[in-house]
Amino acid sequence: MGKAVLDLQNKLPLARVVYASATGASEPRNMIYMSRLGIWGEGTPFRTFEDFLHAIEKRGVGAMEIVAMDMKVSGMYIARQLSFSGVTFRIEEIPLDPTFERVYNRAALLWAEALSVFQQAADWIGLESRKSLWGQFWSAHQRFFKYLCIAAKVRRLVELAREELAQDKCVVIGLQSTGEARTREVLDERDGQLDCFVSAAEGVFLSLIQKHFPSTKRKRDRGAGSKRKRRPRGRGAKACRPTYEAAGVIRISDDSSTESDAGLDSDFHSSPESLVDDDVVIVDAIGLPADDRGPLCPPQRDPHGPGILEQVERLKQDLLAKVLVLGRELPVNTLDELIDQLGGPEHVAEMTGRKGRVVSRSDGTVAFESRAEQGLSIDHVNLREKERFMKGEKLVAIISEASSSGVSLQADRRVQNQRRRVHMTLELPWSADRAIQQFGRTHRSNQVSAPEYIFLISELAGERRFASIVAKRLESLGALTHGDRRATESRDLSKYNFENKYGARALSCVLNTILSQMENKVPLPQGYPGGDAAFFRDMKQGLLSVGIGGRESRTGCLDVEKDCSITKFLNRILGLEVHKQNALFQYFSDTFDHLIEVDKKEGKYDMGILDLAPGIEEIYEESQQVFLAPGHPQDGQVIFYKITVDRGLKWEEAYTRSLELTGPHDGFYLSYKARGNKPSCLLAEQNRSNLFTVYKPNIGRQSQLETFDSLCRKFYRVTAEEARELWESNYTLSLKHCSHTSWNRQCRLVQEGKDCVQGLRLRHHYMLCGALLRVWGRIAAVMADVTSSSYLQIVRLKTKDKKKQVGIKIPEGCVSRVLQELQHMDADVKRKRAHGQGFPVPSTALCPLALPCGPGEVLDLTYSPPAQVFPPPSPFTFPLPQDPAPTLLLGTPDASADPATLVHQGCDINFKEVLEDMLRSLNAVPPPEPPGPLGGGAGVPGGGGGPERQSVIQFSPPFPNS
Repeated sequence: MGKAVLDLQNKLPLARVVYASATGASEPRNMIYMSRLGIWGEGTPFRTFEDFLHAIEKRGVGAMEIVAMDMKVSGMYIARQLSFSGVTFRIEEIPLDPTFERVYNRAALLWAEALSVFQQAADWIGLESRKSLWGQFWSAHQRFFKYLCIAAKVRRLVELAREELAQDKCVVIGLQSTGEARTREVLDERDGQLDCFVSAAEGVFLSLIQKHFPSTKRKRDRGAGSKRKRRPRGRGAKACRPTYEAAGVIRISDDSSTESDAGLDSDFHSSPESLVDDDVVIVDAIGLPADDRGPLCPPQRDPHGPGILEQVERLKQDLLAKVLVLGRELPVNTLDELIDQLGGPEHVAEMTGRKGRVVSRSDGTVAFESRAEQGLSIDHVNLREKERFMKGEKLVAIISEASSSGVSLQADRRVQNQRRRVHMTLELPWSADRAIQQFGRTHRSNQVSAPEYIFLISELAGERRFASIVAKRLESLGALTHGDRRATESRDLSKYNFENKYGARALSCVLNTILSQMENKVPLPQGYPGGDAAFFRDMKQGLLSVGIGGRESRTGCLDVEKDCSITKFLNRILGLEVHKQNALFQYFSDTFDHLIEVDKKEGKYDMGILDLAPGIEEIYEESQQVFLAPGHPQDGQVIFYKITVDRGLKWEEAYTRSLELTGPHDGFYLSYKARGNKPSCLLAEQNRSNLFTVYKPNIGRQSQLETFDSLCRKFYRVTAEEARELWESNYTLSLKHCSHTSWNRQCRLVQEGKDCVQGLRLRHHYMLCGALLRVWGRIAAVMADVTSSSYLQIVRLKTKDKKKQVGIKIPEGCVSRVLQELQHMDADVKRKRAHGQGFPVPSTALCPLALPCGPGEVLDLTYSPPAQVFPPPSPFTFPLPQDPAPTLLLGTPDASADPATLVHQGCDINFKEVLEDMLRSLNAVPPPEPPGPLGGGAGVPGGGGGPERQSVIQFSPPFPNS
């Protein structure tokens, strides 16, 4: 689609283009078709789209915010959405039932055994290319455990739904997959008869074994439809490979880590043509003790012995039997169970794409029934169900991806059912675009009340994988569309976003620690059964059981796979037992947090747009300087601000706050130690975590919290009357004097002629606002030269007079260099303007003409070019009429002011350009008759002096009477 739009724009170079999108661009790469924006190309900071993409992705979500803001500042972009006022969001973390946990653990062990059995069968029959095999295996693995994750939340969702219904609300449940495929398979096997609910998870496992288990038939099927590559001489059949006695590592390069639902719910179509080593599953000897190998090591058999095919078939049948036994305990289809638990089809409006469902009848029996109603297609059935929900006939609606677009389920003023909607997300979609589509079903215009959103996430660590994807996309979507990553629902899911550079570094660190025994400063999770040694042993075995591991190195340790991504890691750990995956994920999460904390201390962490002085209202613009910035198709400007922040807390405000405090230890305190014959004064407020927030007269709220013990060691509590004099004295003195002067009556730095800001109320900050994208590279280069870091912090503020500013914070040490760079840039732009190409304006065109504009008269200075195309004119050589009769230029004002001052006076039209344009047309098409009275001269609409020109807009007189 993007290529088609690009081609269309290339074929219509003169066309005006408007880009309109319902959901925006969730990633910068999706902007590739927006070539007319002027963000990249000749005359811009980025020569190609690839340069732009690299720069933005390198700097993360913060840079995306800059892109959106720069486009808005330039007037080329507008993004509007419904207000989220009144909308509530919450995460409901659901604990696992002990019975469910036992079933999950059994399933994890069986999948580990299946991995080993698939590997052994492939070796025995000499399967050459295994890319398709392992793609199918890991795709099924992911789908199986995703179904279990969803099933773990059904019981709690039903409880929540009943609670909300009891409060006169109605419920909308969002999911993605319906599990209909497995139901159809069982229906076909049983000749259209069903007497029980079907397990979608069991169907995924059985289908994998029945359709994709390694066999000679699989080899024949492959050879029938494609050419076989001949094996080079000297390379024996893979069945004749050494039978690695100590099988422990399974190196699998291919992974079905697709994020699309298509990859989850459909077969994995891959052409297994390649014979490169990466396509082969290699089992290496790693020297693990026998008890470490777990289910990975079934007894090895001689691949050259008799009855190989019979043995492979026996492996398959044994595995099928074990799956069938496990299937008796696996949860049934989520959608069918939800409908059954919430009252059946009579009380639940189902809007999905499936054609039939399994229902429980009044006599206790279970049967399959079609969703179709007489004379209606499935689409019309969904519309009928929507009408029943909106009329209040049904108070629960279940929607899938099939009904996530174009259906309005909000509390509309025009419908009977105006109960508040509670939108519960049982299954998060992989895409932010799809998530927003589904969230938007219940939050639309003309609604009586805003919806409540509840995201249900189980305690299974592996499910963070699904929340991580949506969190990442929602963050970037909010940054690109609104210039603020907090503009979307990601504020509730952002803690699950691990798909960034910190996630990759944390994963590498964790895998190196567990597999390669490298040192990690992050402590291990507390309370793991068996201690640290058991943790490392279990995690090592667990990673190997889900195919994460490399070859054994010379030191006896395992090398980490080079292609193990966050997506792959979070997919695979779904296959670990619950306590193992939670412990491993906790270790990964702790490492992730540690790396972020380190970068924060070193000033390298991108925190997006920060409030410059949160909670402070005394913010003033002290000065500003405007600089021109180069751009295409037009230049922009940036403004350098000096901001003054008064951090002090007046006594009146402190006293008012103290009256609102209710804690037993809240109030004013004085220090035991006196400095300058005066103790220090503060106001302490206890918060929920039993820590104290401290307020001081000179710096206001202190960012660092204090414990009660620390507070009592240095301070003692006093009344407000005792604290008042010291508070006011400190507040007044700190306006111009640092703390050293207050304590010692002098400051060494001040005596040396330097500035000291220790304890001062006033702080100065420097900001660069405006068309930031055009100067981003220049400022980053200056910052890197001065501070050795090219990181630019974006800040926002609101001044005392209610002005809002968003821009780059410039450290004080970089101010002089940044100003020099901006001055050079400004001079370059002005120089190019002075020597720019274009038609020179005749001096006579700038002479005042006697056409004064009377009060109430209309100046028509708009111009539409004639139908015929003018050839490029030569420089103007003709003189304008000497007699300034009212015949030309439609009421040019009688003013001696410099025309440059008329460019933007009173309205947004450049009069100089209008004059040039009209003179150019007059020079190219000379009038057939001499100018006549006003209304009949050349260039006058409706006159005989040339083609008729239609006025588009009329402006009131923009000039003062003079």
